[in-house]
Amino acid sequence: MKTTNILVRRRITVLFLLATAFLSLIIVRLVWVQIVRGDEYRQKGIINRMRDVPVEAKRGSILDRNGNELVTSVSADSVYVVPNHIKNPDEAAAQVAPLLGMDVAKVKTIMTKKSRFEWLKRKVDFETSQKIKDLKIEGIGFTEESRRYYKQETLAPHILGFTGTDNQGLMGMEAAFDEELKGIPGRIVIEHDAAGREIPQALHQYIPPTQGNNLILTLDQTIQHFVERELDKIVAAHNPKMAVIIVMDPQTGEVLALGNRPSFNPNKWREVPQSVWDRNPAVWYNYEPGSTFKIITAASALEENAVKPSDRFFDPGYYQVADRKIRCWKAGGHGSQSFEEVVQNSCNPGFIQTGLNLGKEKFYKYIRAFGFGQPTGIGLPGEAKGIIIPEKDATNLNIATMSIGQSIAVTPIQLLNAVCAVANGGKLMKPHLVKRIEDQKGNLIKDFAPETVRQVLSEDTAKLTSQLLENVVFKGTGKNAFVEGYRAAGKTGTAQVVAERGGYASGRYVASFTGFAPVNDPKIAVLIMIAEPQGGAYYGGVVAAPVFSPLALDILRYLGVPEQKNLPRPKTNPWQVEEERIEVEVPNVVNLPLEEAQKILRGAGLAFETRGQGRMVYGQIPESGALVLTGTTVILDLSGAGGSKTKQGEQVSVPNLKRMTIREAGNLLESLGLKLEPVGSGLADTQSPAAGQKMPRGSTVKVEFKPPSPANKP
Repeated sequence: MKTTNILVRRRITVLFLLATAFLSLIIVRLVWVQIVRGDEYRQKGIINRMRDVPVEAKRGSILDRNGNELVTSVSADSVYVVPNHIKNPDEAAAQVAPLLGMDVAKVKTIMTKKSRFEWLKRKVDFETSQKIKDLKIEGIGFTEESRRYYKQETLAPHILGFTGTDNQGLMGMEAAFDEELKGIPGRIVIEHDAAGREIPQALHQYIPPTQGNNLILTLDQTIQHFVERELDKIVAAHNPKMAVIIVMDPQTGEVLALGNRPSFNPNKWREVPQSVWDRNPAVWYNYEPGSTFKIITAASALEENAVKPSDRFFDPGYYQVADRKIRCWKAGGHGSQSFEEVVQNSCNPGFIQTGLNLGKEKFYKYIRAFGFGQPTGIGLPGEAKGIIIPEKDATNLNIATMSIGQSIAVTPIQLLNAVCAVANGGKLMKPHLVKRIEDQKGNLIKDFAPETVRQVLSEDTAKLTSQLLENVVFKGTGKNAFVEGYRAAGKTGTAQVVAERGGYASGRYVASFTGFAPVNDPKIAVLIMIAEPQGGAYYGGVVAAPVFSPLALDILRYLGVPEQKNLPRPKTNPWQVEEERIEVEVPNVVNLPLEEAQKILRGAGLAFETRGQGRMVYGQIPESGALVLTGTTVILDLSGAGGSKTKQGEQVSVPNLKRMTIREAGNLLESLGLKLEPVGSGLADTQSPAAGQKMPRGSTVKVEFKPPSPANKP
């Protein structure tokens, strides 16, 4: 009996201990849940019950230096859906999709997602929003967002940039100052029950967004309009591949205007090719500056006393460095002249001798000091740094060609900023586009003061260089840039385009002019760069310099700069100017139809005369490959047309028959005294012998013809 009682007590004790342990575990768990992790679970519960509707912050405005609003934000409704509130997704999708211009199946997919919130469409127009609201579909809601609006449409789009669907800056100032412009988003918080239904009189909280700050630019809207006007004229007259105009205040480094062609409307940026908007040529395009770079050569040599304005030079028409003769643009050269006249006449041999006298070490010192080979820090995305031959690798030939603006690549903003250093007394300023940042009440957030990078030249050297450049406009190669009533200084430039695989591309040029005014107290500095102008004219003095004259005149008058009385005018008509000529290689036009030969020669900047009568070119003087100056006349021999008048067995060059029809190829070969063996049909694809090979008249050329592909049909 006692044994039984002991067993019972033991069992009760064990049971009690187990119950105690179990209750202890429950208590520990409750402490863990309620106290240790209570805040975490409470937050998760709130998140489970709450529905967040984002409220986008309104971006700050972008204004010009005078307070004119260039970019603003306008309200627009965005449509969202709470999927578990949609009772009939099929019917709702069928009603809403046509109004939003969306596919019904896509809308239904969004409405049936297992989520608490989905966008249907962002930033719809007012009429569409009202039509959807009138449907009164439960589960579809609206939130007010803002849509970016560019008031002037095509005014400085590469500077202003644009935003994406989420109002994020994607390009230009919108991207560079996105943090300052975008503000802080808000939200609407609504409490729901476990089934996802909104709880009446439950917690509703509105957290308002904070609007972004305003950006005040250095741009002047009126001056920008002047620039856009001149760019449109350039496109109409010359149809270039690219054109850039920049206007700066040389005293402060502020960019007053900057325009490019081709251009676009930032309100509709998705409708234009990416190549138009994704790069800003003013800060990205690397090009050989040609004679405009002679400003740097002259200023550097004057600063180092390597030359004086009165020093004499003799130009026989070329300057020989190592085994290469670098020609002057003027046939026969300028003869004996002072350095002042060397600058005025843009004489290549004179500048080459000056650069070599300056020496590699000092020349590179000033190239770097003027800011070449490194970004200017203007603050725009995608700025290039130019291309410079490493100093250790530079030869005397490189120094000679760099002295005249070849063998070095710069960006438009780099070159103009360097010219500003000559205009303002020798100070290299940091170019900038933003004056200040303000909040919505006009309180100053940040100010951008002019920043001097370094003193490049002494004031005396800068003043002397300016005087020499004034002579260029008054009586030199820049006469077309003469500004009535104001003393202007500047330099023209004509350079060939560097080919993708090295060397220079035939018939492709960059025409440019850079200058400033008034010379005695410069208020503006301007660069005009026109890449690959069409229509025959491509010299900087003819294509770019005439743009400076009306542009500078309008800007100076707008700024209220007093005209200077009794200024002398150029002795000759300023619209008649002796143009720079550069060295080109004569193309091969033998065995080509006359019209095609003429087109090729015009593209290379060469004139032509014909001898004899006919439609084919049988000979040329000078021969292909010869180096001559642009404007040289090539004599085309048209005599001997027709195979019947030629001697059998005489050697002739096989022409290029690529993409000709059988009839065209046969007529061309017959005119040369050759025979055609066609294979196939369509357009000529391959030929044997290859174009350019010699073969006796009367021989047969085998040509394979193929049908043109759809992408290559003429």
